[in-house]
Amino acid sequence: MKKQTKLIMLTLTAAIAVSCNNKMDFDEKPNIIFILTDDQRWDALGYAGNEIIQTPEMDKLAGEGVYFEKAFVTTPICAASRASFFTGLYERTHGYTFQQGPLKDAYFNISYPRLLKENGYYSGFFGKFGVNYKDARHSFNVFDSYDRNGKYPNRKGYYYKTIGSDTVHLTRYTGYQAQDFIKNAPADQPFCLSLSFSAPHTHDNAPEQYIWQPQSDKLHANETMPPPPLAEDQYFDALPKEVKEGFNRLRWTWRFDTPEKYQHSVKGYYRMINEIDHEIGAIRNLLEEKGIADNTVIIFMGDNGYYLGERQLAGKWLMHDNSLRVPLIIFDPRAKKHRDVQDMVINIDVTKTIVDLAGIEAPKEYQGISLVPYLQREKPELVRDKLLFEHLWELSEIPSSEAIRTEKWKYLRYRLIDTPEELYLLENDPLETNNLATDPAYNDVLEELRTECDRQADNYTKAKLVSDFTPADQIDLTF
Repeated sequence: MKKQTKLIMLTLTAAIAVSCNNKMDFDEKPNIIFILTDDQRWDALGYAGNEIIQTPEMDKLAGEGVYFEKAFVTTPICAASRASFFTGLYERTHGYTFQQGPLKDAYFNISYPRLLKENGYYSGFFGKFGVNYKDARHSFNVFDSYDRNGKYPNRKGYYYKTIGSDTVHLTRYTGYQAQDFIKNAPADQPFCLSLSFSAPHTHDNAPEQYIWQPQSDKLHANETMPPPPLAEDQYFDALPKEVKEGFNRLRWTWRFDTPEKYQHSVKGYYRMINEIDHEIGAIRNLLEEKGIADNTVIIFMGDNGYYLGERQLAGKWLMHDNSLRVPLIIFDPRAKKHRDVQDMVINIDVTKTIVDLAGIEAPKEYQGISLVPYLQREKPELVRDKLLFEHLWELSEIPSSEAIRTEKWKYLRYRLIDTPEELYLLENDPLETNNLATDPAYNDVLEELRTECDRQADNYTKAKLVSDFTPADQIDLTF
């Protein structure tokens, strides 16, 4: 009996010690690696149920970490989306997209790179920065910004960087820089490494569009890619005239308008993602070799969604889930628990999450929520039930639009062209094909979501910089 009591006491003591050690682990500042891919949609991932694509390392991260099944970007275009990632703000607030001039200092001053560097993190950035900001280099300890080179209308667009005497693909180059950064990061301070792969974005001015590395030639070589859903004429015909004549359609003719182009492009898209996957595996192996894997958080996300021929479209920019929904994985080895999360989350949540992980008080101007509670098998105090999406660039070839999404509904409208509103019952119509906006039975839902879209758009506009930030407590930014 005494032995049994002693054994119970030892077990309890060990359990308490483990619990305390786990808490201490969470109190320690972790290393943070934030990986952003270009144009990777949510289902271009094995873990998401895609049985064709090969993403074993991404799948491993999702299976070991927290996988967010309903992750979205607030705006489906790279420039504005990346500005939102950095600043934690909606496009309506930070005001940055293509052709708008540089991002203003006051917004980048609250960016996660600036905050982490100022609070003791050794920081690095490699790849596509994507935002016109004059002082970006000084916001990191190590910085190298590059993207596909538009001077070259061929494979050189992806092949112009060198490692030693070898000219390598940009994916390989970014992976190499990541490993070099990790090898040389100071041992006496935590690091934050931001990696922004150009892949799987096409090289638009090259006839072949998708440019991968030779070792990927055999991948999917003997497979036939299934056709996209909604490829029939009726779904294209239902689009506004401006969309049918715009860049989404033009780029479809570059990539998907014949069976041969479609097979080449989808295989190329999958191959380029697989090559990023390989670099992630090499990075994780290096973390293990250095003995820092147990204190390095990895965040993986796409910068926007993508059309792979659905509705006879390519690119992104519009308000369908194809264009807005992205993969999001957060792997925190200290949590030691896997979790699939159903709640809707957005890209500006990642900004606040990075700051939270670093133990820094988030600026009051941030409009996202921290996802750290999900890592600890809890829920944030605030979980959104309505998301605003926006594409504000006033370019005739890409009609500006906005939307509100709930778990059940999506309401969308174009801002500057005369075309009907759209309303979809997502639980019955996840592909968004049956527009209920003209059905009188749904007038109340339509009015509610229209009003909500107006309210959120107005509130995020009010939060915009005037001469200084408006105090957050003067603005209703409830979700």
